[in-house]
Amino acid sequence: MSPAPGNSIKLAFPKGRMEKGVQALLADAGVVLRASSRGYRPDVVIPGTPAPVNAKILKPQNIVEMLHAGSRDIGFAGADWVAELGAELVELMDTGLDLVRLVAAAPPEILDRGRVPVRPIVVASEYERLTRRWIASRSLDARYVRSFGATEVFPPEDADCIVDVAASGATLVANGLEIFDQLLTSSTRLYANPAALRRPETREFADRLVLLLRSVLEARKRVMLEVNVPRDRLEAVCRVIPCMREPTISTLHAESGYAVKAAVPRDQLPKLIPDIKTAGGTDIVVSPVAQIVP
Repeated sequence: MSPAPGNSIKLAFPKGRMEKGVQALLADAGVVLRASSRGYRPDVVIPGTPAPVNAKILKPQNIVEMLHAGSRDIGFAGADWVAELGAELVELMDTGLDLVRLVAAAPPEILDRGRVPVRPIVVASEYERLTRRWIASRSLDARYVRSFGATEVFPPEDADCIVDVAASGATLVANGLEIFDQLLTSSTRLYANPAALRRPETREFADRLVLLLRSVLEARKRVMLEVNVPRDRLEAVCRVIPCMREPTISTLHAESGYAVKAAVPRDQLPKLIPDIKTAGGTDIVVSPVAQIVP
């Protein structure tokens, strides 16, 4: 049975576009979400937490509203909806997941050198607050029309341009639209209600959760590299390895050389491996890392 909300830390997990990435991040951090008979209220297992956890799966927009109202303590949401709803929340961390841009786009034929024409226009968007602010900042003669999804299909018959989120922009291109302005960038972030953080058990829980999630995100950027090195090439190899601090070095059997081990940036491997070979390293092994806590 789930604990009573008043006696627990109240979490909110996102449904929809962000759901898969957040749940994979939690799983890699050792946070277990088990589906309950009530569907949108998963059981959450986080060993060592200072209080019971009560969780719900909600749309990101609702998470922002509930965090702002104080009915949820901590939750994942996009920065775009925090800005749109004007919520006063504490950002605990940016996961960097689901990176998108909030952009203005229109059919190319109505644009004049990359700008909307100087005439009355119609702008469709789910983001009323941000769109109206953008219209004012660009001094446009525009009428706002609210959309409820599938905003990209509004032009050209029902709107001249749109304000919507784009990742690669492929959906906009497929619907004959061209991006001509950008309002902001957004990603999945962990937020908290400011008043909830003043409770010691919630603050402790938030700090523990952030530590676990950061350890996974850091590990995703690195791999464990192990290499054997002749005695006379140790310093040369160590100089080319980009360690977090210093490499771990152990002596090989019969003191024939050294084994050097370090967590290195994954994106540097194409240059790093040849450099290590040139410096005298042999028997290079690269393996994944689950979590890294500096």
